[in-house]
Amino acid sequence: MLPAFIVPLALLSGCASTPQGTRERDAEAKEFVTHPATAAIYVYRSPLDQPGADTVLYVDHRLVGSTLPGGFFRVDANPGKRRLHGIAHDQGVLEIEVRPGEIYFVALTVLEGTSRYVARPTGIGRAELLDCCVLLENWAPGQRPLLR
Repeated sequence: MLPAFIVPLALLSGCASTPQGTRERDAEAKEFVTHPATAAIYVYRSPLDQPGADTVLYVDHRLVGSTLPGGFFRVDANPGKRRLHGIAHDQGVLEIEVRPGEIYFVALTVLEGTSRYVARPTGIGRAELLDCCVLLENWAPGQRPLLR
């Protein structure tokens, strides 16, 4: 297990365009409460995942944000089939069927610019997320990823 100060330092050095959520929002997201009419999808990256590998997360062509090792996004989604994916050369994709009031966990790794999404069982995903990650803020509508 990494010391508590390493993950925030790694996040701060990773990418200024993806802000870390406040402690309050992080704690709220980690309560794992969902609305009865929507599903909650947690997408997280291990702090040990390639630190220099950037990828941008979309859910159904809606920009969520730039992922970082040691960070996670919470996405509230309408019921039905949802598609998690990147952009451009990133051919990684995961399609999952989500139900209202349910919570889903997706582990993300990035290798050579390609996202690899793996749906995780609830108990395992929850434990992995709590052990590794801090909340990243979803990007505002109209915000664009930085292209290198």
